[in-house]
Amino acid sequence: MEARLAPAADARFGDYQTNAAMLLAKKLGKNPRVFAAELMAAFDGTGLVLEPEMAGPGFINFRLRPEALTARLEGLLADEKLGAARPQGMAARRLVIDFSGPNVAKAMHVGHIRSTILGDAVARIARWVGHVVVTDNHIGDWGTQFGMLLVAWKESLDREALAADPLAEMERLYKEMTARCAADPVVREAAKAELVKLQAGDVENLGIWKEMIRLSQTQFQAIYGRLGIEFDHMLGESFYNPWLGETVDALAAAGIARESEGALCVFSDRTGPEKDDPFLVSRDGQWHDNPSLVRKADGGFNYTTTDLATLVYRQREFTPDQIVYVTDGRQQLHFRQLFAIFRRWYPEAGVQLSHVWFGAILGDDGRPFKTRSGETVKLADLLDEAEERAFALVTEKNPGLPESERRDIARIIGLGAVKYADLLPNRQSDYIFSWDKMLSFQGNTAPYLQYSYVRARSIFRKLEGEIPSLQGPFVLTDPAERALLLQLSRFAEEVPRVLEDFRPNLLSNYLFETATSFHSFFEACPVLRSEGEAKITRLALCELTSRVIQQGLGLLGINVPEKM
Repeated sequence: MEARLAPAADARFGDYQTNAAMLLAKKLGKNPRVFAAELMAAFDGTGLVLEPEMAGPGFINFRLRPEALTARLEGLLADEKLGAARPQGMAARRLVIDFSGPNVAKAMHVGHIRSTILGDAVARIARWVGHVVVTDNHIGDWGTQFGMLLVAWKESLDREALAADPLAEMERLYKEMTARCAADPVVREAAKAELVKLQAGDVENLGIWKEMIRLSQTQFQAIYGRLGIEFDHMLGESFYNPWLGETVDALAAAGIARESEGALCVFSDRTGPEKDDPFLVSRDGQWHDNPSLVRKADGGFNYTTTDLATLVYRQREFTPDQIVYVTDGRQQLHFRQLFAIFRRWYPEAGVQLSHVWFGAILGDDGRPFKTRSGETVKLADLLDEAEERAFALVTEKNPGLPESERRDIARIIGLGAVKYADLLPNRQSDYIFSWDKMLSFQGNTAPYLQYSYVRARSIFRKLEGEIPSLQGPFVLTDPAERALLLQLSRFAEEVPRVLEDFRPNLLSNYLFETATSFHSFFEACPVLRSEGEAKITRLALCELTSRVIQQGLGLLGINVPEKM
């Protein structure tokens, strides 16, 4: 346990609380309450807090002075970053974030949601607080499957189907060839021959392969455009192909990789605890080799080879402080081995390597989310359904709006609901996909937060005449005002915490608590019927609430409508 200052669990005892006295007293061999009293006597919180108070075995509670809180309100209203900027003088970190990673010739599906949305949120938040971010979408555009696709393209391509839906036609070709290769060795050899020609630079095969990439990326970009996601780079696996041979040669020359049954593998170097060694596995009470393959017996390369070449390239070209990979939890061993190999290869490299892994999306039956027919849900179809369901809800609640306006609102609500439902759980947890839950206007959902924003902004639409200047002096006359302002002040604390372990759910939950606090304030404190400084203060709180919710959702990649 580490000493930290945190919001008090119970507002009756203060605004903030620290366990520092108890932890330090234990190290010093002192009575924690006695030591806490000594700390309180020496503490100088002039102008910021009232006299600290002790609770329980040695917790120290702090309550902010009203004038400190109202000064904070004034400062936040004047700060476009809402207090959540990187502290002045602190060096910006340079992060490379690898996320999404669709495969050429395959439609993006529900399995791409978490990497895409989580990676985008992390990138947005890191940039907002002042770090330098490079986003790279590592496209799967190379490998054995292209030999199979080349055979099918030449023999059974349906040009009309390709024009109508390129990815559906390429998926049909791939399924057809998978079955043919499994049944006929001659077809398998033909696919291998086409792959060899592609790798050797055959003009016809390169042309077809580039067409597959072009058609695929057009549809990928359509999805990313709908989601409001952009990448600095989209470097596919093929980009690193020229360096794979020298990568393996360097590993062999350094003694990191050695031959095993015709293949080249990396084994444990036996320098660390066996339980932490990714190249060992325990079976029957014994530790056995669990090597990582970097060159196959037939001379081919694999994901590990490509990822190592990618790491070296990123280190050289982007000079990052940290490289973050956002993938599902099934790849944990792969990244543990990848990072270990890189550390042995480049022991002097100071770059931090992080695998940000996540759980699965499940259906109501607790199994991986599928269509009713048992097929993988295509991401475009899921987004279409989200917008249509949201349109039905908007029409029910506000049928008088023009259809075009209802469509715009439905797009914001539907896409926001999908994103928020994905970011709300702990990223390492599986979650059950539920349309009813994610599109609800009650509870911890995007529609509820979007409604809270709309409700806060509606106050200003109801004002008659010119909106008054939201400048102090401010006064806090009701406990609900104070509670809301404290909550809004914590935006600056919560946003950077997301980056400590890449958990956007911390921000999601903070925003829900903020919306809940706002609704309590809204019910307890009349805004338009109040007068003087009280009215200006309450308007300022509505303004700041709308900014915090809008910006917080924006950092999660979610927009807000002005009407609902």
